[in-house]
Amino acid sequence: MSTNSTMANREVCDLIFLDYSTGKPFLNLDYANVTTTELTGETLFAYGGKGHPKKVAFNGERGGTLTIETQMQSVKLWQLITGGELSKTARFVKRVQKTASGAESSTITLDEIPANGNINVYAASDDCGTELACSLSGKEITLETPVAENTPVIVYYMAEVTDKAERISVKSTSIPKAFTVYGDTVMKTENDQVLPYRLIAYKAAPQSTMSLSFTNSGDPGTITITCDLMADKDDNILDLILLEEEA
Repeated sequence: MSTNSTMANREVCDLIFLDYSTGKPFLNLDYANVTTTELTGETLFAYGGKGHPKKVAFNGERGGTLTIETQMQSVKLWQLITGGELSKTARFVKRVQKTASGAESSTITLDEIPANGNINVYAASDDCGTELACSLSGKEITLETPVAENTPVIVYYMAEVTDKAERISVKSTSIPKAFTVYGDTVMKTENDQVLPYRLIAYKAAPQSTMSLSFTNSGDPGTITITCDLMADKDDNILDLILLEEEA
């Protein structure tokens, strides 16, 4: 294989993220659609003579970005971007429709006990309108003023899930980790060879920007992750590796 070989690419990189501080694998990202590597730097010039021509170039501020576009997502990916803490518990508001029953149609039975003991009950025909006065005991709600039999009502309450959730808690103090990223794809040469290609981003820091879109039409939502490329302790930023055969 000659260094003058010309080649092209039409395949995404699979990426392995290692925790920069520990060297342990954090995420195998093999479901991206686009991976783009950009190197950046600043050039300053010394000028001299008539016409103010450029005489000497100085290069600095080496860096770059690794940008990933993916329609597939995971909680671990959200954690990588946000630096949030992972938990197995979660609380969220539920809205359920029930029918009053029991004595004088004044009893409503929920499927679970509200997490904080607070409930809000409305007639289904007046959802979020005039609240119906009631009391709560465990799963059972008792209306102070009975409603007509089989009258549908709407109940809002706080539900809690333990050990059956994956929650990312993002705080104002959350800071994403830095990672060493190993990527692999293939290049195709003019001689019709398919050659393995590898990249190593020695210290990549995800930017704390994430957009989650939810839509009922068009293409599935895409997440874009941008990592800033920095120098490691040995001044390494990026390696681009072309192999003669699969290693």
